[in-house]
Parts: sequence; structure tokens; C-alpha cells
Amino acid sequence: MYAIRITEQVTRKKKAGAGLLKVLMIAFGVFFVLLGIIFSRGFMLSGFLLICLYLAYDFFSQKEYEYTMEGTHFSIDMITGKRHRRQMHELDLNKLEVVAPHWHDKVAKYRKKGGTEHIPKYDYTSYDDDIPYYTMIIGEGREKVKLLLDLNDEMLRALKTLFPEKVFFA
Repeated sequence: MYAIRITEQVTRKKKAGAGLLKVLMIAFGVFFVLLGIIFSRGFMLSGFLLICLYLAYDFFSQKEYEYTMEGTHFSIDMITGKRHRRQMHELDLNKLEVVAPHWHDKVAKYRKKGGTEHIPKYDYTSYDDDIPYYTMIIGEGREKVKLLLDLNDEMLRALKTLFPEKVFFA
């Protein structure tokens, strides 16, 4: 078997009200700092806290996911603020049960409403409506987990080559 390494990076789409929320936090932060300069220093603390809240929100709202498939090992890393990387899952593809589009019959029993099996779900998609996402059911430790992923064609073909009876395309 050949050792292959495929990496894909997925950027999470920003939520609809995120821009407005950032503008409001900055505007109120500056407003309270100005009130503190003009009237009382008590307003300055709330202004600085709002600015710190803006910086924390801006840092934690930028999320990217990196899927890496190397041979039969599959890992998912979360990159926060374009700097900090944290490994979310380290999986063995030999424990793979199924990879299929979210609407496929093979993953119907794992759906939230109407499914018969309830397992932990982790969403690592971009939230982009134009990109189809896939459901991966795989064993992690002693339990099964459900992963929602934006897999590209190259990674899907490699998975199909390794496990032809467990991978289904859109």
C-alpha cells in the first residue's frame, strides 16, 4: 500500500450579524472611553472592557479546520485566529463505518431527527451553502462519532480507493 498524504483546509464562514456586532463593540468602546475622558474615569473601565471583548471575539470567531489524511490515519486540526492550532481528532480509518453525503440513506439512522442511533456529532464544515458536506461515521476510542466534513474530490477518491464499500459520492 502506498503512503499518501492529502491535506485540505476549510475556512468557517462568518455569521450574518458578526460585522454589525464588531462595529457596535468598537463604537461603544470608544464612546465609553471618551465619556471617561470628559466626565468621569469610571466610564473608561467599561470602554476598555468592551475593546478587550472585541479583541477576544475577533480572535475566537476566526476558525479554520485542516483535514489531513496520511495512509490510514485521518486527523482534524482547528486553527483559531490564524495562529493557534489544536488537534481535535486523531482517527484510524480502519475503524471507518461509512462516508456519505448528509442526505444519503447510509447515514439516515444517524440523523438527529428520525434516526435510530444517537452518537456524538462534531461539525467541521464551512457553513457555505454551495459546498456539499459529507457525514463520516467512524470509531474513536470505544465509541462511534459522527463528523460533518467538507471533503474535496481528491480526498474522497483516496477514501474510495482505500474503502470502496464504505464511501459513497453525491
